[in-house]
Amino acid sequence: VQLQASGGGLVQTGGSLKLSCTASGRAFSSYNLAWFRQSPGKEREFVGAISWMGGRTYYAGSVKGRFTISRDNAKNTLYLQMSSLKPEDTAVYYCAADTQGVVLQSTSGPYNIWGQGTQVTVSS
Repeated sequence: VQLQASGGGLVQTGGSLKLSCTASGRAFSSYNLAWFRQSPGKEREFVGAISWMGGRTYYAGSVKGRFTISRDNAKNTLYLQMSSLKPEDTAVYYCAADTQGVVLQSTSGPYNIWGQGTQVTVSS
């Protein structure tokens, strides 16, 4: 499986943006998926995760209530709808797949397939 993230861009504070992550490979629907982000000088940070069937989601406290993660297994696509964006949301956003786990994970270690990242910049 290969992941390709897209949809990043420049948005004003309070605005919205929707990221997509398209996967190649038939096993996409079998994997738990997640979004992470990384700002310059900071460690990669967990944003949210979704179970392989989409029935369970888990969010970082900093984005809960503002971001929504979803997936369409028929389209091999993962989404991140971001609303009420803040300047501190500025980062490169990465999608990732956990090909072996069952439990949703919020640390980067279990995720063994990563997309290339897409830049999100929120202006104040």
